[in-house]
This record gives sequence, C-alpha cells and structure tokens, in this order.
Amino acid sequence: MDMDTTEKPGYNRREFVKTAANGAAVATVAWGFPTIVPSSVFGKNAPSNMINVGQIGCGRIATVHDMQTTLKYTDSARIIAAADFSGARADMAKKYIESSYEKSTGKKNYVDVKTYDHYRALLENKEVDAVQISTPDHWHAQVAVEAAMAGKHIYCQKPTSLTIEEGRFMSDHIKKTGVIFQLGSQQRSVDPWPQFKKACELVRNGHIGQLKTVRIGLPGDPAGGVATEMPVPDRFNYDAWLGSTPYVYYTQDRVMDEPHISSRPGWLRMEQFGAGMITGWGVHHIDIAHWGMNTEHTGPVSAECVHVEFPTKGLWNVHGTFEVHMKYANGVEMIINDTYQNGIKFECTKGWVFCARNEGNVSASDPTINGGKLAPFAASDPNLLTYVTKPNEIHLYNSPEQHRNWLDCIKNKKPNISPVEVAHRSCSACLIAHASMKFKTKLHFDPVAEKFIGNAEANKLLSRPQRYPYGTSYIGKA
Repeated sequence: MDMDTTEKPGYNRREFVKTAANGAAVATVAWGFPTIVPSSVFGKNAPSNMINVGQIGCGRIATVHDMQTTLKYTDSARIIAAADFSGARADMAKKYIESSYEKSTGKKNYVDVKTYDHYRALLENKEVDAVQISTPDHWHAQVAVEAAMAGKHIYCQKPTSLTIEEGRFMSDHIKKTGVIFQLGSQQRSVDPWPQFKKACELVRNGHIGQLKTVRIGLPGDPAGGVATEMPVPDRFNYDAWLGSTPYVYYTQDRVMDEPHISSRPGWLRMEQFGAGMITGWGVHHIDIAHWGMNTEHTGPVSAECVHVEFPTKGLWNVHGTFEVHMKYANGVEMIINDTYQNGIKFECTKGWVFCARNEGNVSASDPTINGGKLAPFAASDPNLLTYVTKPNEIHLYNSPEQHRNWLDCIKNKKPNISPVEVAHRSCSACLIAHASMKFKTKLHFDPVAEKFIGNAEANKLLSRPQRYPYGTSYIGKA
C-alpha cells in the first residue's frame, strides 16, 4: 500500500488544531475557525473550476454512492485522496478511483490518489478543497467539525450525529467557518426523485388544504448477530474505528466484514454506533416531512412511543417493529411506524399526497400497505400529480442532484439545499423519536433550548460519555 502519510507518534487533536489554525485556509479566532473562507480554499488550481475532493471512509456507501456519484463530475471535481482506518479499504478506494477516471477520461494517469490511514492526515493536505464523509455514523460529527476547522467543504452522510448535543455542537461550529456543508439527504434533489419536491410544493402551497398529519413508513431491523470474539483484521486500526464509543472486542457481526464490503454491516444494527433505522433512514424521510411542514429549523414539541420491540437475544440491539407519535408547535402530528408503506404521506383537510423512492423500498424487511404498494408518487386526486407550480406560488429549492448541488455551491458560493442546521434538525427529530422508545410516558421537548421538559432521565439521552481521546468533547483538548 502506498501510504502517503501515517499517524505520527504523539499525533493528536491539539497538534491537528494547531496545524489547521496555521494553515492558509483558516483565519485564527478563539476556536481557530475562519469567519470568511478565502479564495485559497479552492486549492492550487484556483481560479479554475476543478475542486479537489478527499474521500473519508471507503466502505459500502462511499463505493456505491458517494465516490461513484462524484466521479461522474469530471467537469467540476476530481477525487485525489482517500482515508480509512482500514489500510485495505484505502487501497481498494485508490484502485477504484484511478480505474474509474481512466475509463471516463481515457487517461491512464489522470490522478495519483494519495491514501491515508487517518483522516486528520488527509485534512492536512492543502491540495484537498473538500471532503466526502462516508464513515460509520458515530464518526460523522467529529470528522465534519475538524474538516471545517481545516477549511474543507463537506459532504456528509446522514445521520449527522449520535446525540442532540453533539449535533448542536457540530452545527454551531461549522456555521462559523463559512464552508459549504451538504447532508446526504438526496431525496431533496430532483435527480433522480422529483416527486419529493413536488409533493412538498403541493402541501406548502395549500393545494390539498391544511396539513394535519404526516405518516412515515420505516421498517425496523431484525434480531440476530453472532457475538463470538474474533482477532482484529490486519491493517485495521480498530481502536480508532471505535472512536468515542466504549471499547468492545472485535467481532464481524458487530463491526463489519473487514476488508470486504458487505451489503449491510453489523454496526448499523448496534446502538453503540447509532440508533437503527429511525436515524439510519429516518433522517431521509423526516427531512422531507420537515420540508413539506415548513419546520426545517425547529423540531417536535412532544413524542410518544405507543409500541416498540427491542431484540431479546442475539448481538444486534437496535429497534425492530415500532410506532412513535410526535407533535409540532404548528399542530401537525407525525406518526412513524413499520406498518405504513415506506415513504412519506401528507394528509391534509382536502386530501393526501404520498412520495417514496422509485424502487419503493429500503430493504427486504419493507412492509406493504393493504396487501399492496402505492406508486412512488400518488395522491387522493390524480390531477395533483401533474400540477405545475405557478410563478406566484412557493417554489422550493431546485437541486439537480445532491453531490452536483454541493459542488456547484462551492464554486458559486451560494446557499446549498441541505445545510448543516437543516441537517441537524432532521437528525435531532429522529433522536427524539428514539428517546421516546426508551420511555413509557409522553416526552415533552423544547425545540429552542433542545431539552426535554421536566424529565431528567430523558435529558441524559441528549449526550453520551465520549472515550478519551476521541469525540467532539476533546477536539483541541486531547
């Protein structure tokens, strides 16, 4: 493996913060964050249109989605670096990127991808203008904050954080830097699914009357998983991979089939690293619900779980079948469960509209509705489906494709479709729903203070202890 940089002895966050603060892309303030992103953030090729991208996390979602998509935009970007705590996966990414560019450009040496065994080493590469964060969920927030500190624009997979406190920390500090943060909530972009934007415009413009209820279908995960302890694979920095979460021994079903890329790694089904489908896919659907509800910068005021099942055997411990009801200050009720068809259904006083992905499912565990499935775009009145929003009506942000929008906004310095505060609010609503699964009573939430009201036990779920030296709590301190 051609490792361009290895983690140096004694290399820690304090050293990284010092390096970032001294870099051309960061104007030092109290935290080392820039208030204005200078032109140098575009790299040595400025003022050309080429954006140099670094890939952080080189597993399943990076390979089949993030890298695959960005590799298409050879007019605007090129992926020049890759970092992963698995050396084998970094090698695989290098080979994949270079071979993809050779096929698309006809040039054998179009890029020489630099590989790193730690993302902080990639962030120190001044040629990198932007990063795609495709790590497991428990690494999203910290990497995003440190990338912003280094002056890198960010495309981040959802969910944004493990906890609401971590998400608030991330949003506040990234906003100070001025970098473009894009959440991977690609259902907002009209390529390939225009139905989500159309449905939200129908609701926001009142064509179905007043919005009363939003029903979200979302499957749970099954029980299972083998807990047998296994040796840590070669060239895999397992301690770093665990990050801020507690140390536990390695086993494939808890972590992943290293170095192979499986269809659904075990960490997605472990509460140590996330909350299961309520955050893993719930962010997608709640984000669209917030778009249609016009509640993108707030959250629910109450949440009540009426049913949930957690596994009683096996290794995996995220939720299975469930139903959660959440109320918003505007009076709209959101109901999420695993019996509705996967997607979002807006119910108004004059009818309803439903939107989902074209393939109509998330996984093999997807439920059906009344013995069948609705089309990915359906309505109580079929004429609504062909309605064209008029010039004097509300027109929501039109984004061609999520990665494309991110790259375009880096170049033109205009607002993007899924900025960090909107991302945080979509994630925090999911975390509120997950918190309600842990209590038998209704939870009341203050979306301004981002605290549960009158429930000290619920407020303990707003944060998690972080394992030194990892976690947002130790940025610049460890």
